[in-house]
Amino acid sequence: MKDSMIRGADIVVRSLIEENAEIIFGYPGGAIMPVYDALYDYHDRLKHVLTRHEQGAIHAAQGYARVSGKVGVCLATSGPGATNLITGLADAQIDSTPLVCITGQVASHLLGTDAFQETDVVGISMPGTKWNIQVRRVEDIAPAIAKAFYIARSGRPGPVLIDITKDAQVAFGDWSYQKCEGFRSYRPQIPVSPSAVREAAFLINTAERPYLLFGQGVVLGSAENELKDFLEKTGIPAASTLLGSGALPEDHPNYVGKLGMHGNYAPNLLTNQCDVLIAVGMRFDDRVTGDLKRYAKQAKIIHLELDPAEINKVVRCEIPVIGNAKESLKMLKEACSAQSHPEWIAKFRALEEEEKAQVILPDLTPTKAGLTMGEVIHNINSYKADDAVLVTDVGQHQMVAWRYFNYKKTRTQVTSGGLGTMGFALPAALGAQLHDYSRQVICVVGDGGIQMTIQELGTIMQTKAPVKIVLLNNNFLGMVRQWQQMFFDKRYSFTELDNPDFIKIAEAYSIKAQKVSERKDLQEAIEDMLIHDGPFFLEVVVEKEDNVFPMIATGCSVEEVRLS
Repeated sequence: MKDSMIRGADIVVRSLIEENAEIIFGYPGGAIMPVYDALYDYHDRLKHVLTRHEQGAIHAAQGYARVSGKVGVCLATSGPGATNLITGLADAQIDSTPLVCITGQVASHLLGTDAFQETDVVGISMPGTKWNIQVRRVEDIAPAIAKAFYIARSGRPGPVLIDITKDAQVAFGDWSYQKCEGFRSYRPQIPVSPSAVREAAFLINTAERPYLLFGQGVVLGSAENELKDFLEKTGIPAASTLLGSGALPEDHPNYVGKLGMHGNYAPNLLTNQCDVLIAVGMRFDDRVTGDLKRYAKQAKIIHLELDPAEINKVVRCEIPVIGNAKESLKMLKEACSAQSHPEWIAKFRALEEEEKAQVILPDLTPTKAGLTMGEVIHNINSYKADDAVLVTDVGQHQMVAWRYFNYKKTRTQVTSGGLGTMGFALPAALGAQLHDYSRQVICVVGDGGIQMTIQELGTIMQTKAPVKIVLLNNNFLGMVRQWQQMFFDKRYSFTELDNPDFIKIAEAYSIKAQKVSERKDLQEAIEDMLIHDGPFFLEVVVEKEDNVFPMIATGCSVEEVRLS
């Protein structure tokens, strides 16, 4: 469609509208000011959320993208505004989160002169983006944005950055928009090979102890139903990675728990006893595999994966099945025979009882006076909705919340997985909540991580987003302290925190707040929080030296998972 000549800044905004962007998270500044001026005229068609820091903006865009399945969008100015996005870009890249980030840049004639707030953001962000580009001409703005959205959402999703010079934003150009539907040299998806499926089915049909591991690729590929159908036909036990949580309801009879350093006992231990290992949409992260030299050496491995770069990158497989998990699981189900493996699944259940007796019951029904992190999450489960979204920061609370939160629906797990970014949760929860004000979003944070982006309480105040914030406060950088206790002779080097009065801070942002330090007050406080109409800040004082088990220490085999 054609229109009259308009400014490049207006082209940016109109292009975002053409891509059905709903919310932009951002922070204005000199080099992006023309775009912000254009946004003034489109506020009824495109919502902008002013965060308190650019890192908050990009994490909020991540939270929005992870829950909605859409592309998150954020804006920043040049120089420090652009560099403040780098952590979020790296986080989104490793966790496959679709983002389009637009930064302003100094005028073209100033590039390379060390002008005020000039940085080479394209060079800096290249390793942390799926694609990036600098736009210096007004006529290139719309095509760049169209290509960016296509790349961000297609194939294996990821973050894209567009750096637009200020002269391109203020120049006038002819407005037209054509959505990108593909281009040479980029193949976002490879058709599933029927022969690979047949080979995989033969191994599965003849296996005595098959075992399936699923990751976020199931969610990104919208393959939740196909996973469920495949498991029910084949009778195979299945365990999830951190980011795969929610793709299969945890009360499903084939579900046997969580993988990884602080996952469940049985799923880790029995990895080295299966005869066929089927990995679906997961990348064999080192937190899942432990010592690679002793990882599943007895098993024949089938890897269902969209991204060919992940095949044999970490763990060598006998049969790669490249393609979208939705298609490959559907084809594999048709090729496999109906089976059941009751004796094999019984092994998982027996080990599950060991973990329950030694770890879970002491966590959830403690006899000691102090509150445990586990019992806080256990109580939240009693009052939360089935589709409640759990957003966690990074540390002990992240692992405990993941272990004990009862996932029943897909896209209910939002956390920083691969990068482990402290400060992620508060802005990500905001972004998740702004996708749907009516949905419960529960943000679980530690006293260390929350202070990295605590200013985003201001954004929650301004948007009135009804995020429920649960601060598990042990006055320590808990995960580091646990390692210092176990492997550094309790030499607690710079991990103890002198914290502020978090309740006063929350109340200063007009957020209802409450502090709990005794067990008798916990249930009522959680119920009050979840029924409150608006944001709520609940600080729970927990045991200072409460550790997370099971645990696989660095360099150990999955067989060496510890219960204490």
